[in-house]
Amino acid sequence: MAPKPLPPAAPQVPASVQFREAIAKAEAAGFARPAMTLRLTLADESKLRRDRSIAVGDIQFRDGEMRYLDVKVIAGGVAASVLETTES
Repeated sequence: MAPKPLPPAAPQVPASVQFREAIAKAEAAGFARPAMTLRLTLADESKLRRDRSIAVGDIQFRDGEMRYLDVKVIAGGVAASVLETTES
């Protein structure tokens, strides 16, 4: 008897899409983008930098700082990527 084939894996959602959705949810909750910070794992930050589906205007590198959709990005120092929000 042949072993059963594994079911197909669910397609993985790109990091850029996950972060875009998190930013939209935070905005809907009343937070402004200057009050948000994306704290990313080094792997997620690398994926975001290399994602060719991101529009040129959606990611910026200025004054030694990376921003995605006008949200400051800080890479490293976290076990899992998270969007932090603060009251402004």
